Amino acid sequence: MNKQLEIIAEAISDRHGEDTVAYNMQGISILADYYVITTAGSNRQLHAIANSVIDACQENDIHYRIEGTRDSDWLLIDAGDVVVNIFTNEARAFYNLEKLWSEGEEIRFED
Repeated sequence: MNKQLEIIAEAISDRHGEDTVAYNMQGISILADYYVITTAGSNRQLHAIANSVIDACQENDIHYRIEGTRDSDWLLIDAGDVVVNIFTNEARAFYNLEKLWSEGEEIRFED
């Protein structure tokens, strides 16, 4: 597994992201190698997960950009080879990004 993906998955786990899954899109997508989706039980937890991922990126010299606002139900962190999508339950069900990346190999993580 990609080291950057491992670092990010651990940061998500540290803040109890739920139903975390990644899709290996190498050779399929030109934008990123891995797309990660995780769910937060509340907007507050969503931001805690995002802060954990940002801290892990900073500690490991991984450049990133974040999209979304304080009131968002979906935050996206673009960490180069890994794109992280953090959703509330409702937003994840609404956007259903898993369908978008179904061509990629699914990688599941323990909650």
